[in-house]
Amino acid sequence: SRTEKIVIGDPLDPATHVGALISREHMEKVLDYVALGVEAGAQLVVGGKRATGAGLENGFFVEPAVFDGCTDEMQIVQEEIFGPVMAVLTFDTEAEVVRRANDTHYGLAAGLFTKDLTRAHRVAAALEAGNVWINTYNLTPPEVPFGGYKQSGIGRENSLAVVDHYTQRKTVYVGMEGIESPY
Repeated sequence: SRTEKIVIGDPLDPATHVGALISREHMEKVLDYVALGVEAGAQLVVGGKRATGAGLENGFFVEPAVFDGCTDEMQIVQEEIFGPVMAVLTFDTEAEVVRRANDTHYGLAAGLFTKDLTRAHRVAAALEAGNVWINTYNLTPPEVPFGGYKQSGIGRENSLAVVDHYTQRKTVYVGMEGIESPY
């Protein structure tokens, strides 16, 4: 019911929760993932269609989709969609959820919610993800590095880490006086 109430629209409007995707091609890719989820047997609980209506006609908006009944091998679970699609899975133990979360070629980010901060830090350390949020999600302040593990991303963005990514250090020594050669 909360997903159905999400406001889709202009990201410059403070009332908006979800803006448009970057291009028609990307919107179609996200909608293809929704179709793949349904074909694989996941239950589409809400959303997953192109959003239409006043103010949305000139953008590539997708209604946030929530899937239930997902399994680990589904593409919507294994791959990075970069769109408003959530795959819900259940687990029984901490060790199981960490193993399953790490069983992917990707590792951009992860979020976990718990009242047990000792557990939160233990799980965060075990997750193979470049960013881990505890009891929050998707905070990316520019002064903090952001980037993934494995096949996610191409290094780190933001902060001083980005300087290293886009530069190559070189050390140059210049002698200004004669030097006696041993040869």
